[in-house]
Amino acid sequence: MPSYLSPGVYVEEVASGSRPIEGVGTSVAAFVGLAPTGPLNEPTLVTNWSQYVAAFGEFTDGYYLAHSVYGFFNNGGSAAYVVRVGGTDGGAAGSSTPAAVTGSAAPAALPAGEPQRLGTFSVAAIAGGSLSVEVTDPEGEGPAERFRLVVKDGDKAVETFDVTAKKGGRNYVVTQVKERSKLISLQEAAPAAQLVRPDNQTVALAAPAAPAPAPAASGADETHPGPREYLGDSADRTGFGGLEAVDEISMVAVPDLMAAYQRGAIDLEAVKAVQLGLIAHCELMGDRVAVIDPPPGLNARQIRVWRQETAGYDSKYAALYYPWIKVFDPASGQSRTVPPSGHVAGVWARNDFERGVHKAPANEVVRGAVDLELQITRGEQDLLNPVGVNCIRAFPGRGIRVWGARTMSSDPAWRYLNIRRYFNYLEESILIGTQWVVFEPNDHALWARIRRNVSAFLVNEWRGGALFGQRPEEAFYVKCDEETNPPESVDLGRVICEIGIAPVKPAEFVIFRLAQFSSGSGELEE
Repeated sequence: MPSYLSPGVYVEEVASGSRPIEGVGTSVAAFVGLAPTGPLNEPTLVTNWSQYVAAFGEFTDGYYLAHSVYGFFNNGGSAAYVVRVGGTDGGAAGSSTPAAVTGSAAPAALPAGEPQRLGTFSVAAIAGGSLSVEVTDPEGEGPAERFRLVVKDGDKAVETFDVTAKKGGRNYVVTQVKERSKLISLQEAAPAAQLVRPDNQTVALAAPAAPAPAPAASGADETHPGPREYLGDSADRTGFGGLEAVDEISMVAVPDLMAAYQRGAIDLEAVKAVQLGLIAHCELMGDRVAVIDPPPGLNARQIRVWRQETAGYDSKYAALYYPWIKVFDPASGQSRTVPPSGHVAGVWARNDFERGVHKAPANEVVRGAVDLELQITRGEQDLLNPVGVNCIRAFPGRGIRVWGARTMSSDPAWRYLNIRRYFNYLEESILIGTQWVVFEPNDHALWARIRRNVSAFLVNEWRGGALFGQRPEEAFYVKCDEETNPPESVDLGRVICEIGIAPVKPAEFVIFRLAQFSSGSGELEE
């Protein structure tokens, strides 16, 4: 209490008894995968596609991370943490793809057989010798996009091409090199609309190396790390362990896991080990859900067997989506089949923003999907839906849509994905919004303030349509009194508040019953 020593009027600020609870965000994703450049094992926040490109590079052949992050932002995502695994810190990830190498004004030594970036093109040696490629101005005057491409063996020029970067012409550099050169290969390393004449450069090319031995089926090769790199360690902040320090994440995906499986770098047992580690991470944190990708190329019967026998996951913190989707690949100019997890995470984020986390993220269009790996029929979904496989289906006139909203849990109470994610939202919101309670006097006044604050928060949730019931009393209850806080519990310094809610369930099966009746029949007469 302040001391009043002289007569007068005193104005004092006092804390309000109400401490409003604010809902936390539910739309932050985390992606663990492969990229040609960028920080290694360091969760990096990106809030748009341009930031991702600046940190981790463009679309890269053999990797799915970039496509997944692009699909996430394209479908409504606003923030994502990216963890790059494999490779070396800040450098290439052992890839032989064009985007993994950048050109420079001075000759740069390369691993044998790897391409070198040359402006918006990539160039590689197809013959032996100490080859280098030099870009100079053409002789005489000509269009601004023309330049001279000189292939040298040591100091000697062995091939010369007067070419242009303008696609479609006879002198287009890719066409000329493909038809005339016996020493190098050259291709686009960026979308055709972005092709420009390269600046004057000289790049060194190494001769192709002998083929490397095939990697072990259950291990990893240079490009694709094994389960150990994905699982990581919480003490070293690597892999999934590095995500433990980021509290705002609500969904996690590992799109490049299936890229390793496709290339034979790991087998299905290794895939299962990584996915089990991902699910364990989400269960440990208790505030995020794993978006699981299935193996590619499986039909409905095979995916059911994989789901029930090979994988056999049973978790309320994981959701599986099938099949893979086809998207346009700007790097190749063609459609490409990619795992659905990144696009689905974006659909979750869009659904949370437009409707709320309590609404099931289904019957939503998958933006950017031009086709599906295979079309799912209603009969096939009848087999997959009960075992927790969320199908993505194409409907005539309605586009490609997510047509399932189940977790991978066998517990009916946690069958629906929106229930799990809504409870995550409530738990995190109440946890953060009641931190002021710690070390307060543990008495009836404190219990009443807790009841008042939590009830006010849940009333707003009920008004927003997240809770079931015609009145607040039917939608939730908050109990914090002598019954939940007996003297022995108070003596231990505990405050126990019991909260019960009735969440809304999705209308998964909509049934209209139609019957015939005779107009004017006796049944309708009064």
